[in-house]
Amino acid sequence: MFERLAEIICKYVEVEPGQIRPDSRFMEDLGFTSFDFMSMLGELEDTFDVEIDQQEAANIRTVQEAADYLEKLSGEQ
Repeated sequence: MFERLAEIICKYVEVEPGQIRPDSRFMEDLGFTSFDFMSMLGELEDTFDVEIDQQEAANIRTVQEAADYLEKLSGEQ
C-alpha cells in the first residue's frame, strides 16, 4: 500500500518516491497544497475503489496515516 501511495503522491508534487517516508507530512514535508491533497484523494478513491470520508481525511497528516486509512477502508469492503 505504501509503495502505491508513494507513486501516486509523485504525480502531485515534485518529489522522488525514495524521498517519501512513512512520517512525511503532506503539507509541511512534501509541499502539498489543499487543492493537491483533495485532487489526490479523488484519485485514491478511484484507484483503490473506496470512499474517503472528508472529515476523516482532514485529520490525515502523514503518508503512513493515509496508507493505514486506505488499508482500513479496503479491508471493510
